[in-house]
Amino acid sequence: MSGQSTTRTASVGSTGTKPAGSRLGQRLSGVAVALGMVLFLGGFAWAAVVYRPYTVPTTSMTPTIGAGDRVLAQRVDADDIRRGDVVVFNEATWADVPVVKRVVAVGGDTVSCCQGGKLKVNSKEIDEPYLAEDTADRLANFPSVTVPEGRLFLLGDERSGSVDSTAHLTDAANGTVSRKAVQGRVEAVVWPMNGMLPAPSGFEKLGPVSQPGPLPTMVALVIAGTVLILGGAAYGPLAKRSAASRARMRANAEPARGH
Repeated sequence: MSGQSTTRTASVGSTGTKPAGSRLGQRLSGVAVALGMVLFLGGFAWAAVVYRPYTVPTTSMTPTIGAGDRVLAQRVDADDIRRGDVVVFNEATWADVPVVKRVVAVGGDTVSCCQGGKLKVNSKEIDEPYLAEDTADRLANFPSVTVPEGRLFLLGDERSGSVDSTAHLTDAANGTVSRKAVQGRVEAVVWPMNGMLPAPSGFEKLGPVSQPGPLPTMVALVIAGTVLILGGAAYGPLAKRSAASRARMRANAEPARGH
């Protein structure tokens, strides 16, 4: 009996010195981890090239973006900025730091406020569902402005307290900002994780609005990579646990058969 017990113990112990699981399983787990690393790092690298992070210091874009929120802004060409976009720009006559506002009119547009509490662009009232419900009661009238070509008219979503184009109407450019001053188009609030900004559908009556960038695809790549890495890494421990469980079952079954 002692010889049988020794032999059995040595057999069980020897399985721990070999890689757990089948050879095919080990290869597939390695491929999964490698592919997961490519997707995970590739998603982050792609995002680093396309997007820039910014912290919004004021409440001028509430409720869309709060003070202290961390946002991602897509690097875009000046010609790609459209009505409704939330942009980051740097204009020396406004501030010495990047500013975040919403584009409500582009070159050639005529903008005014307010008829029935609504912004008016090219004689059309604009629905802005992203504004706070009581915004209409707090909107300040401003005279009609025709935006020069190559420039933008910008407002904060918190219309009553935002230092925006309406605060610079007496400037030489009537409160407008050059397209070339734009550093990026804000696409999402990442901290807190509020996600993608709502589409400015109210501006579609004036022309096409910007479509979402590749951020959702990048997030999907990172998530897929994480799942593959964790799944591949888990194969070895799971296979080892399964092998140990089968060995214990065999060890418990053998005395019963011997008896």
